[in-house]
Amino acid sequence: MHPMYHPSFISFLGYFNGNQDYFECHEELEEYWKDIAPGERKHPLTGYIQLATGLYHWRRGNNKGATTILKKGYATLQASSTSPFVAALDYSSLMLHYAQTIEAVAQQQPFEAFKIIITDVPLQQLVLANIANQIPYDAHYLMNKHTQRDRSEIILSRQQALLQRQSINAKRSRH
Repeated sequence: MHPMYHPSFISFLGYFNGNQDYFECHEELEEYWKDIAPGERKHPLTGYIQLATGLYHWRRGNNKGATTILKKGYATLQASSTSPFVAALDYSSLMLHYAQTIEAVAQQQPFEAFKIIITDVPLQQLVLANIANQIPYDAHYLMNKHTQRDRSEIILSRQQALLQRQSINAKRSRH
């Protein structure tokens, strides 16, 4: 299976081009990235994740955060021009829109979405089917979706890591 036909990538494109749920774009691709290239920060999927995250920040008015993450993602996708993860898309159009978005954020222009042009017809059909099954959300919900998630697992993981670091530091100070 071509990596762009993975259900998570199809969902990413569906959320991106459909209801513009950039939070879900991030969630979908983060799991896929962790499965195939965990920790590989320059993987093309991270460029898409950072694009979605940047658009989420821009929509929320966090221009500084948007600029930082969008520039990182742009550099990653720019270095991925021969990757199979861009093969079924209009790469030139994607990079042009990405650069224009960075400039618009820098100029503090109002949020403006764009679509990723899919050049592969079967992939395009799968994404359109995904979009047809999406729930439309209002702008307020999409802007604040991060406040709706259950963070208990993240909080627990961070607490455990903190306790582990404290334990290691305590052992070092005794020696």
